[in-house]
Amino acid sequence: MYTLDRIVCTPGVVSGKPRIKGTRVTVGAILGQLAAGHSVDDVLRDFPYIQREDVLAALQYAAWRAQEGEVELSA
Repeated sequence: MYTLDRIVCTPGVVSGKPRIKGTRVTVGAILGQLAAGHSVDDVLRDFPYIQREDVLAALQYAAWRAQEGEVELSA
């Protein structure tokens, strides 16, 4: 079962972007590193105040958002 209790959006904190609860680390920052080929361990070294479960929660959040609706992609 997926839970998103580690992800929060707070107006006025990092422009309301989804972030790891209790930090200013955004879901986008984590996903950007993973997309660039960095490992989860690399991300944890760069952000030593988050946990492996936070990285997985960021991925779960992104998957959930991707399933919300159809997005037309150009060919």
